[in-house]
Amino acid sequence: MEIKIALPGVKLGVLEADAVRVILVEPGLAARMDEVCERKRREFTVETLAEDAEIRAVRAMFREWGMDPSKYRPASEALLRRVVQGKGLYRVSNVVDAANLGSVETGWPYGCYDRGRIRAPIAFRHGARGERYEGIGKKVWHLEGRPVLADPEGPFGSPISDSTRSMVTEATRDVLVVIYAPKAAPEARVEKALAQLSQRLAEFAGAQADRTEIQR
Repeated sequence: MEIKIALPGVKLGVLEADAVRVILVEPGLAARMDEVCERKRREFTVETLAEDAEIRAVRAMFREWGMDPSKYRPASEALLRRVVQGKGLYRVSNVVDAANLGSVETGWPYGCYDRGRIRAPIAFRHGARGERYEGIGKKVWHLEGRPVLADPEGPFGSPISDSTRSMVTEATRDVLVVIYAPKAAPEARVEKALAQLSQRLAEFAGAQADRTEIQR
């Protein structure tokens, strides 16, 4: 699914997976999440996390978009802060958990969307005046000036917090995952992140086919 990129400083890793089986808890994936969380908790403190190269690169990307990353924290940094504080990762579903795990490992925001609830064309752009959506687990987000993914019905996702309209549920069958990587990130590293996510969706969610692409 092609995404028109209208914001600077970013490349998008895009994965489309078909025929996933969404369940609330997948024991093998949960164990992998616990292992990575423990490793990250030993590697960082909240203070040293701010000096990590990928965290700094994502923060710089947000500033290019006119966003203060201390006020509007990138989703990846919010997850990592939770992990290093010893709170672990949320358990949402096998599909969302696989994306969150990749986000913690790379330091980049991942967005996970029900492909059946969105349609082409899709753009990554600033939110316009008056645009808003109901955020997952949050109040209504007012989106003017914020980075958003939008389809013809309006914004549905962001590297800060996604909408309930496109959220993955147990009824989801086809998914779109977007990795928001800094433009300077090595292509091979984005490709590795996509391949790892593809493998996990096949192993832990039964995805029967997927397509991956880096878009600039």
